[in-house]
Amino acid sequence: MVLIHKKILGLFLVVSCMLILAFIPDVDSPSWDNNTPVHEILFALGEKKPDHFMKKITPELIKRGEELILKGQSTSPKGKRSERISKYYQCTTCHNLVQEDPDLTSRDPEMRLDYVAKKKLPFLQATTFHGIVNRETWYNDDYVKKYGDLVRKANKSLEESIQLCATECAQGRLLEKWEMNAVVAYYWSIGFKMGELGFSEEEWKEINSIYRNEDKHQSIIDLIKSKYMLKSPATFGEVPNDKVKGYEGLEGRPDKGKLIYELSCQQCHRDEGVSWFILDNNKLTFKQLVKDIPKDKHFALYDIIRHGTYAVPGHRPYMPHYPEERMSNQQIEDLRSYIEQEAGVKTK
Repeated sequence: MVLIHKKILGLFLVVSCMLILAFIPDVDSPSWDNNTPVHEILFALGEKKPDHFMKKITPELIKRGEELILKGQSTSPKGKRSERISKYYQCTTCHNLVQEDPDLTSRDPEMRLDYVAKKKLPFLQATTFHGIVNRETWYNDDYVKKYGDLVRKANKSLEESIQLCATECAQGRLLEKWEMNAVVAYYWSIGFKMGELGFSEEEWKEINSIYRNEDKHQSIIDLIKSKYMLKSPATFGEVPNDKVKGYEGLEGRPDKGKLIYELSCQQCHRDEGVSWFILDNNKLTFKQLVKDIPKDKHFALYDIIRHGTYAVPGHRPYMPHYPEERMSNQQIEDLRSYIEQEAGVKTK
């Protein structure tokens, strides 16, 4: 009889323990959802932290970084107002701060133009800062042709790429340590969130069920990274062999060209813009642009888009050129057709 009672008691204790354990929260269970930063999951799965990783990021630091990006200056931790990084540009002259590509796995300038037009964003030469901390290289591919040895350190370092942009592109000064920390902190605040990457329901289940199985961590890391580009490709194009004929086989679309003129050209070339060269909607302006098309000069349509220009005497700022991933040959013909339409001149 005593033996039976002991067995019953033992069974009761086992069942009780099982019930208690069932209701104890699993401290190792992730609470990942669409708002979880991508890097948080990658690091939890064993991904190596990049050199620009920051252990502690405060709202104050993020705000300071945002001011540096939007205004080119902020207040240091010691309370002193900084000098402007560049007297010519802010970061947003060339970079957006939000998503600008409908598909994060490709760089299609046609899709991007339609997307930014819908979102009322500029169509700019340089890639967005949104998700920049999630990339693994910067100043990629053909940028080495323009910057040579300068780009080699920047290619593998976000901080070096920031300094290169500040001094070479913006024609400004090097960032101080506190400024760099603030800017990078802001970048982390606008890194990719899981909800932006378009995971299917089945993929989400796999991600949330795999955290205990270390053997499968790398497969989840690879899955997550497949949802966005790890670098921003850059292919430098050339002007057409015959500028009068333009790019062979391509007919311009004035409606698309109008978008480019307004969302790209006029972002800088306008009253109170960063350029002294104003592109308004006056017919005489369009006629001059058309007249310059066949010429070999910096400010001719094909040349300025494909080659840009370095600083000229007496005016240090310059115009960055558009890689093919940022503006296609077709889009240049679109822009040309709009300019010709507004000038009332047909040249090809």
